Amino acid sequence: MQKTTLKKRDIGFIIIQAQKGNIKALEELVKRVQKEIFTIFSYLTEKREDIADLTQDVLLKMARNITKLKDIQNFKAWLNQIITNTFYDYLRKNHKNNQVELNSEKLLEIKDKIGCEPGEKCLFSEMEKLIKLAMLSLPENLRIVIILREYEGLSYEDIAKITKTTLGTVKSRISRARMRLKNELKEFI
Repeated sequence: MQKTTLKKRDIGFIIIQAQKGNIKALEELVKRVQKEIFTIFSYLTEKREDIADLTQDVLLKMARNITKLKDIQNFKAWLNQIITNTFYDYLRKNHKNNQVELNSEKLLEIKDKIGCEPGEKCLFSEMEKLIKLAMLSLPENLRIVIILREYEGLSYEDIAKITKTTLGTVKSRISRARMRLKNELKEFI
């Protein structure tokens, strides 16, 4: 099967081919999901080298275990479970609270940055940085649920399964995360 053929195929076909041992299909699957995984980790931790390492860990786990995925319709939930477990392992291994202390100098540096063209791109970029800082300031248990909900679009039920918590706990954490983000970003939104 040619590589160009795989690029045009839907992800379900690629997953099936990867499960059958097609290396090119597995490479295509990695290409399709790596940016999304990297983005998720960029909202979970601030250290760029850790983000890259965590992304690599998830991609390796996905590649090693793709044959264990029983229902390809559940690929996204299955991958999110790997991402969540990898992040929790990272937190346990580091034995520290990965919260970012927001100092006003850092916020002012972002807020006062000049020289971006065009203006809208600059504004979006700066807002994204502020959102990332606000996300990183959340405790891990709030950060993971809000990312799974708002960035991954998962249902409360799926988040409860992935985080191994109750539905009520998920709803409460998402609500608390939204309130904290709203308070953190109220000056900008």
